[in-house]
Amino acid sequence: MPITIVLAEPQDLVRSGIRCLLEEQADFKIKGEVADGREAVRLVQRLKPRVLIVALAMPGLNCLEITSQVQQHSPTTAVIVLSTYSNDHYVVQALKTGASGYVMMYVSPAELMHAIRKVVAGHCYLSRPMSGRSMETWMQRARSAARDAYETLTRREREVLRLVFDGYTSARIASHLSISRRTAESHRAKVMHKLDFRNQTDLIKYVLTRAILTPIT
Repeated sequence: MPITIVLAEPQDLVRSGIRCLLEEQADFKIKGEVADGREAVRLVQRLKPRVLIVALAMPGLNCLEITSQVQQHSPTTAVIVLSTYSNDHYVVQALKTGASGYVMMYVSPAELMHAIRKVVAGHCYLSRPMSGRSMETWMQRARSAARDAYETLTRREREVLRLVFDGYTSARIASHLSISRRTAESHRAKVMHKLDFRNQTDLIKYVLTRAILTPIT
């Protein structure tokens, strides 16, 4: 039985390249591909693939939210995160939300295929430089990692955070989300309080260092 795969990557050229590489393998079957985070969750829920390969930065929902929801709706689906970042925080958070693999975008096609087969066999896979530490070390860090303050935000507050980062005023946020300006300002104040931001500069620094946001669509 072939290994069924769903690809979630916002860049058409990158996604097409990965698909072509994987389709050359007799034991792989691409069940679907998407460029949007929310659609990725819906597609996985419907198709129940054996593997989801997802880019770290996705529009609609970010990678961590996608991974968390996939674990709820399709627990037999192994998630492999494709990333250009080897920052420890990203790796730990990906593992904490249930990812089985974290693979750098610059790896060889052979390594990506090896990673897929490893996670299907029930193992976790990390490419270099993360593989320099034992998997047990990484899993221990994931288990002991403090809850990210971002996780305390409601879905609406996360939307507001994205919009504030993109330079939306309270009035424009209200119009974009079809809510009152007072409600928009209330959400904005709650975001600043929960994440302990003193000003807009704190917000921008947080977003840039954590890569938690995705483009507004």
